[in-house]
Amino acid sequence: MTTRLLCLLVVCVGWVCAKPQAAAEVRPNILFIYTDDQGEWTTGFSGNTEAHTPHMDRIAREGARFPNAFVTTPVCSPSRATLMTGRYASELGIHDWINPRGEPKHGLDPKWPVWPRLLNKAGYTTGLVGKWHLGTAPKFHPTKFGYSYFMGQLEGGCATKDPRLEEDGESRKFTGLTVDILTDRALRFIERNRDGPFALSVHYRAPHEAFLPVADEDMAHHAKLDPTVPSYPGLTVDFAKKKTRDYYASISSIDRNVGRLLAKLDESKLTDNTVVIFTSDHGYNIGHHGLRYKGNAFWMVKPTPPKKWQHIPAARRPNMFDTSLRVPLAVRWPGVVKPDTVIEQTVDNTDWFPTLLAMAGVALPKDVTVRGSNMVPLLKGQPAGWDDGLYAEYNMRHGATTAMRVIRTPKWKLMRDLQHPGREAFYDLTADPAESRPLGRPNTGQAGAAYDRLETMLMKQAANLDDPLIR
Repeated sequence: MTTRLLCLLVVCVGWVCAKPQAAAEVRPNILFIYTDDQGEWTTGFSGNTEAHTPHMDRIAREGARFPNAFVTTPVCSPSRATLMTGRYASELGIHDWINPRGEPKHGLDPKWPVWPRLLNKAGYTTGLVGKWHLGTAPKFHPTKFGYSYFMGQLEGGCATKDPRLEEDGESRKFTGLTVDILTDRALRFIERNRDGPFALSVHYRAPHEAFLPVADEDMAHHAKLDPTVPSYPGLTVDFAKKKTRDYYASISSIDRNVGRLLAKLDESKLTDNTVVIFTSDHGYNIGHHGLRYKGNAFWMVKPTPPKKWQHIPAARRPNMFDTSLRVPLAVRWPGVVKPDTVIEQTVDNTDWFPTLLAMAGVALPKDVTVRGSNMVPLLKGQPAGWDDGLYAEYNMRHGATTAMRVIRTPKWKLMRDLQHPGREAFYDLTADPAESRPLGRPNTGQAGAAYDRLETMLMKQAANLDDPLIR
């Protein structure tokens, strides 16, 4: 894990020093589909037989799926900042979701190198349709980060129906379901730029709450469903089932629109030269661990457990569970990725920066530092040397105050809250993949040795990131 967790990666898996593709070679288009608050457990390709996601499943079936894809912060704005920069949110000064009312001057500094700007400079027409949530002030506008086209919402929240969105630099109210309106604009972008190359990010605000309303056809898949919910003492089961049903309906609304995007590529004869990526900004809980929401979860049990930690209200349960960190990920790349490929290696959202540049044949500038690695070798079936470690962090600032840090390997996981001494959890993921039986601090044996190793690695990585809480 040393390379992945402790080094500043300028050369990613031996690729970025390669020369750009020859001008005569056709560069692929990139369609990056990004949902909001969608857990890994919510798709057919993840094994969920209750979800209705045939078009998401098509991407996985015709390409590769990653069952071990994670984010490094389990909440919106920090995760999106990492996606853009390949750096950890704490390095960027974006610790929690950005509240535009309370933090109108807060956002991602446009001085940070970002991949849309590099693709745009390399000749790609770049577009963002949908949710931004990295600052609302003019200096934080998506067009300051290399997107030549933007239509959507600057803030985190947005109505599910009849939303107020920005288009052509002006904010106005639209009529209809938000998920459909965004797809309409994405289809228009593809049509206008079909000669390519283009890189289009489609950031749906669904399935973020409020889940409803959705189109009747999307609700019909789940209206009579009695969904399976996690077993947890005191869980409000009826409420969890209703929320799960509505959540699935919202995901079906996305899936229907993913189908529209895929059909557009087929009709335009762009399928063979377009990389399609489907993923989300972080995971989600509905009853998992007795919780609702993501890393800033609320308890979903009765009675509410008593308050245990200073600066964490009784109703809140800040967490770094895998259900909050793990996201769905499927990549279709015709001619490069074999259909029905399953890539078991651990990847995270720091990896997107070098990966997207590699897909486009754009060299990473020598003066740009990224924390992630290029996933293209994995997609090509060349996993040698890949590091399966994960470092994650969450400095929660809204609703509670925490400084959670995680080191995770395929077998072991250590979470420590630097804000609350003694608040930590250690898991054997092989014996307890659901993270339901924390081990405490073992002193002997394999578990004891693993704990010591992960503790050392966690503190070294925090020091490498100049984490002020360990100075």
